[in-house]
Amino acid sequence: MTLTATLQTIDAETLHRKLTGEHLPIIINALAKDAYQAKHIPGSINIPTENAEIAREVIPYMDAEIVVYCANNDCTASPELAQKLEEMGYTNVSDFEEGLAGWRQAGYELIGTDA
Repeated sequence: MTLTATLQTIDAETLHRKLTGEHLPIIINALAKDAYQAKHIPGSINIPTENAEIAREVIPYMDAEIVVYCANNDCTASPELAQKLEEMGYTNVSDFEEGLAGWRQAGYELIGTDA
């Protein structure tokens, strides 16, 4: 699967700043449900890549700011989900490429059963 070169990315510091700001982005964990329950960024929701169509039900605004993430830089779930969301018509999608590993490495909190 080829990813579009237009995919926006975001780093841990910028994402954390947005989460403590006034206009919160919608943060989506693109991993399977059990992985999401084990650990995730506080405030994120779970839409596994293969269930991208769920976004239509939970995110009615096509211009909503959306940040997707998965496990780490090597994980392909979040860029795949970001591309699917863009194909569905969402216009403000970013990929937090470092994912859970980068979030923890930056010193930010993860929550869940294994966090």
